[in-house]
Amino acid sequence: MEASAVQTIERDVVIVGAGPSGATLANLLAGHGLSVLVIDREPDVSDEPRAVGIDDEAIRTLQSFGMAEAVLDTAVRNAPIRYFDSRKRIVAHVAPSARPYGWPRRNLFFQPTLETLLRRGLEAYDNVELRTGCTALELRQDADGVTVVAAEGGERFAARARYVVGADGGKSFVRQATSVALRGETAPMKWLVVDVEEDTWDAPYSAVYTSPERPSMTIPLPFGHRRFEFEILDGEDPESMAEEEAVERLMKPFYPDSPVPRILRRRVYWHHSRTAETFQAGRVFLVGDAAHLQPPFFGQGMNSGIRDVTNLAWKLGFVLTGRAGAGLLASYDAERREAAREMVDFATGIGRLYHPRSRVTEAVRNAFFRGAQRLPGARDYILQMKHKPVPRYRDGFVVTAPRSDKGSLVGRALPQPMVQRLDGARVRLDDVLGSRLALVGLVPGVAEALEPRLAARLRAHGGAVVQGHVPPAYRRAGQLDPETRSGSAPGGTDVIDVYDFDGGLRDLHLARPDDEVYVVRPDRYVAAACSLGELDDVLGRLLGLLGSG
Repeated sequence: MEASAVQTIERDVVIVGAGPSGATLANLLAGHGLSVLVIDREPDVSDEPRAVGIDDEAIRTLQSFGMAEAVLDTAVRNAPIRYFDSRKRIVAHVAPSARPYGWPRRNLFFQPTLETLLRRGLEAYDNVELRTGCTALELRQDADGVTVVAAEGGERFAARARYVVGADGGKSFVRQATSVALRGETAPMKWLVVDVEEDTWDAPYSAVYTSPERPSMTIPLPFGHRRFEFEILDGEDPESMAEEEAVERLMKPFYPDSPVPRILRRRVYWHHSRTAETFQAGRVFLVGDAAHLQPPFFGQGMNSGIRDVTNLAWKLGFVLTGRAGAGLLASYDAERREAAREMVDFATGIGRLYHPRSRVTEAVRNAFFRGAQRLPGARDYILQMKHKPVPRYRDGFVVTAPRSDKGSLVGRALPQPMVQRLDGARVRLDDVLGSRLALVGLVPGVAEALEPRLAARLRAHGGAVVQGHVPPAYRRAGQLDPETRSGSAPGGTDVIDVYDFDGGLRDLHLARPDDEVYVVRPDRYVAAACSLGELDDVLGRLLGLLGSG
């Protein structure tokens, strides 16, 4: 049936898939004032056993639209992990306590609860429509936009949008419709995933039981639930292993003196290590599992998807509101595809540690980890999860530091300290930055250092200056209160003054004294860092990357 024969609606963006990535993207785009249609083939949120871990980077994204605390209220915060060998001896203990991005680093939750909260958040926006039980059937794009034909309740309709985002999972219709291939492999191993309720095992930590025989793991979940995962061995029938009696046999060793808790869900999963050959095909973008698939061993599949949409949302927002040219969108693939592939490879490597090839291999691995944890730096590397790959964007919307400068924050996420507004309110830095381009001043005089015409360009792109100040209690002679600032900033640039009351901005400057100003993107990544004397040149180059917006 031709699109002209059915109802046609027009939106700025159509998102196919309302899972965590799609629903998060819709919330982010709504904040830019864009009209958004989200369609999902399922009539309601699925209760299948899926993601159970959400990290501090993802929570930081939820913070940007007011959802962080609501999600953490339903999660087990800062849950540690213990790794055991085949003799049940602890090999490594991971218990992150630092909060570099302002939130707990490892949190356990229910994906259905998260999806419900995200969808509920969309109800606050008049410019977003969610249609469930709606299946995408056709996708056609041309020079001006994309048309998606979908079926809902036996009726067809067409949605016309400037851009379409495929957030529709590993079997993505959108990816297939744009002929984008997945590169990588599917591991021959399969794992059985089981969720139980009314758990009686008092182990408030995740436990990974590595073994040359049958690796397994267990994860405490909110409200008395628990997850178990068991590798299905060669020669075992997956369907038989998923039967209730077989599942109870696998779980019984964890409950030797009590009944096995009631099983809620059980399912067998293959483990994929695949990345799409491109994350952009014309006016169509891929995010989440539609763009990359990874084993669940490090709990980063969903979190990687949220990093995708955090990167893409502000770029779509800038382009569709006239603050940037369409060329900015090419930086999404340039930045996210390699970062996602690195995380896929890392998760795959972690999985190999779970299943050592032999007792000898296991003994060598154990010796390495025990030795490493005796060294203060290495112990902290493991304990605080510093081994987790941190994305660094070198090609895209960045004015890059030299590759040899490993300590530079350029291309990396800016830490999020607490700051104090002039009215006395203490807030996280992101709540001051907002969804805009911001110059974060670590030394006085950033706004005054801007050449007026460049400051006017920054303001035209929606940018602002966030100027850090020494709190009154720490002020030395000659340091002025920000409220005594005389005159307006050059070019009419908005200036937001904050007190660096816990020293987070101070510590950034102490670590790298030459970096006096950070240019921070709406996704909280550092686009550039420079001295006051370099600011005009660096900012001019960066604004040039925004194109004609």
